[in-house]
Amino acid sequence: MSAGVDAHVHLWDRSADPQDWIDPETMAPIARDFGICDLSGMLASTGLDRAVVVQSSNSLEESIRLASLDSPAVAGLVAWVDLTAAVAPQLDRIRSNAAVPVVGVRHLAHIDPDPQWLMREDVGAGLTVLEREGLCFDLVVREWQLPQAVHLATRHSGLRLVLDHLGGPPAPGQDVSGWASRLRELARRPNVVAKISGLTSGLVPGSWRAADLAGPVTVALESFGPERLLYGSDWPLAELGGGAAPWKSAVQALLDGLSTAQRARIFGGNAADVYSLS
Repeated sequence: MSAGVDAHVHLWDRSADPQDWIDPETMAPIARDFGICDLSGMLASTGLDRAVVVQSSNSLEESIRLASLDSPAVAGLVAWVDLTAAVAPQLDRIRSNAAVPVVGVRHLAHIDPDPQWLMREDVGAGLTVLEREGLCFDLVVREWQLPQAVHLATRHSGLRLVLDHLGGPPAPGQDVSGWASRLRELARRPNVVAKISGLTSGLVPGSWRAADLAGPVTVALESFGPERLLYGSDWPLAELGGGAAPWKSAVQALLDGLSTAQRARIFGGNAADVYSLS
């Protein structure tokens, strides 16, 4: 069995990278710094070995700092670069003196001031460079942006796209039909995989059970199959919904019907393949 990999975590030092999106009142559990020691503790609590660190802000300097983290707990970095500018020199800056391999790129498209950012021609040119470099592009989008993701996946059929947080399904108790049809359409593109992640960060700790999340996870399994799904904690944002360990337990319960080999793929094997982790 391959070593367990958490495909989606964040680390930040707010003195260097302020993370202005964190509201100290409504997001008190994450209104502090999170470093390697915190990550190692979280991984131990969830029984996984290492993690893919994902950018938290659209900042090249943050990505350069994250790439310098030298720890066996960090398997790779999904960095940020400005895809509307020359991509290769930015990647060179991140990679110089890096201890962590750059395995992908992400842009916070879900909060970009341009609602059509994913459709821009200069972004498309940047994505072509990622494809040439053998890097993935992580898609962090709202439900309404999933059709844009379909367009992107079709236009860049040679680029591996990784959908974060299942594309933001509605909260438990809400109608998931619109999201589900859009997710299924995206899943028809063979170059797209998806992370089972981020489903509890908007929920109140103790207010949810695994069964409350069964709808989106079932749709994801039917759409992508266990060979194209990756587990991610979205830690430390998982702390907002009660912690990474309860989330991991919930996902395990929801995947109980799969074989041991299929669960091993979701909890590490697929991440190792998608991100070409050593």
